[in-house]
Amino acid sequence: MNNYPWLDQYPSSVPHTINPGCYESLVAFWEDCVQKYGDRPAFENMGASITFDEMDAYSSAFANYLTQKTNLKPGDRVALQMPNVLQYPVALFGVLKAGMVVVNTNPQYKPSEMEHQFTDSGAKAIVLLNTFAFKLEEILEKTPIETVIIAEVGDMLGTLKGAIVDFMVKRVKKMVPAYHLPTAVKFQQVIKEGEALSYSRPNLKASDIALLQYTGGTTGVAKGAALSHRNLIANIEQVAAWMKPCLKEGEEVTITALPLYHVFALTVNCFGMLRIGAKSVLITDPRKMKDFIKVLKNQPFSVITGVNTLFNGLTQRPEFKEVDFSHLKVAVAGGMALQQAVADKWKEITGNEIVEGYGLSETSPLLTCNPIDGNGKLGTIGLPVPFTEIKIVSDEGKTQTVGEFGEIWARGPQVMTGYWNNPTETNIVMEGEWFKTGDIGFFDSEGFIKIVDRKKEMINVSGMKVFPNEVEDVIAKLEGVLEVGVIGVPHKTSGEVVKAFVVKADENLTDEQILKHCRDHLVAYKMPKYIEYRVELPKSNVGKILRKDLRKEENEHVA
Repeated sequence: MNNYPWLDQYPSSVPHTINPGCYESLVAFWEDCVQKYGDRPAFENMGASITFDEMDAYSSAFANYLTQKTNLKPGDRVALQMPNVLQYPVALFGVLKAGMVVVNTNPQYKPSEMEHQFTDSGAKAIVLLNTFAFKLEEILEKTPIETVIIAEVGDMLGTLKGAIVDFMVKRVKKMVPAYHLPTAVKFQQVIKEGEALSYSRPNLKASDIALLQYTGGTTGVAKGAALSHRNLIANIEQVAAWMKPCLKEGEEVTITALPLYHVFALTVNCFGMLRIGAKSVLITDPRKMKDFIKVLKNQPFSVITGVNTLFNGLTQRPEFKEVDFSHLKVAVAGGMALQQAVADKWKEITGNEIVEGYGLSETSPLLTCNPIDGNGKLGTIGLPVPFTEIKIVSDEGKTQTVGEFGEIWARGPQVMTGYWNNPTETNIVMEGEWFKTGDIGFFDSEGFIKIVDRKKEMINVSGMKVFPNEVEDVIAKLEGVLEVGVIGVPHKTSGEVVKAFVVKADENLTDEQILKHCRDHLVAYKMPKYIEYRVELPKSNVGKILRKDLRKEENEHVA
């Protein structure tokens, strides 16, 4: 069902088909996982582990509380605002088992961003960690939220360890600012009360919305990509099929450093790994690299996912070389472009290649991925996953052929039903069943797709297109560069020119070294006109370098 006939010549290891309707809902999917892997560990965090059976019991108790102890009804939206702690999957499946809709919320959001998301989604309840409760207090009365459930870091770590951890978080590290939410209920109380009640499975349809995943999308303010049970089940099956050549059911351990409230980690690390009975080791704060690497040393793992900056950060640490990589089978990068220099360094240290994939919140997220058996192409986002069509479309609406640039359009069962209560924005990005990604790319002669850059981030230098990814990739290869972000800035004669923001790995690095390296690898109009050094670059919650923030800072500076 691919738009390009040569894609039928895929490597034999690449799956061609799935059954997107194999489960009528994510609840049915979860029940199947429990039946298959009941006594196996499903999640681990801070040394505490929970089995599929235990997760099932806890999530049923959580669902019971929502349906029988509150005014919530099936279809109501429940916001989850937590990092990677065991309470997140309990609440996730609890909400789904109650027949309600999960609204993933970044814990780092400012109160104004929270207010927008909760108001836009119509969320009637929230589950959040106490470290963020002070922000909720500020905006609660401006939102439709009626039920507030507050978790503490140590809730599921055992009585003694949990108490110690909570004492450290509150009293020693002082990570819980004072808040006043008198009607809030504690997470442990919710579980206790729910355990005394009987669970009744809701009547769910595949077309029902399961998740609102908020994204800036290709235009405007944050919008909720409405993902149905069928959307997510289709993507789960696509992930499982893609991983099948290398991974074995019931034997794998995956490192989940990306937050589960991000759709990449949610579908691949949570749902996708549960599908094959893998244990997911949750990393609460991967920015604490020393502690993160200690986990990697103590826990043999076979799968790890991340973004370019995460892999780059790990490879820069000397102690990372001391990790045992003998069990590692698959490393998957997504969320942003994987730089060649980072991929090479990873391969040198681990002996394992990073496999790059591609997707968006609006597509559940996976659309394409490189084969995981060594038949991939570094520098590309791989091939369309089963039941997924990709085409490249010019600005004039013409379907492009091999090697021709254009916007990547996608069609498949994982494409969202639309933006929540926003038909105007939905119509902008949907053309019938086709979703317009806003990314520019092309097919090579073997059907592999190369992303050039975001359409809206392209730099126009005297009418010539410059893609930030290309310039960043070149600069990142220079010894002495830790990180780099590239944007276009106004110029009186060229319209725009290239500006590079560089974080040094070597303090002796100079402009001339960077420019000489660029001259050796880039045509003149792609050369950086300006170079600015930073101690750090602005990043998203998953570590993606935020060019939009660099542009905003630049505009404010100019103004």
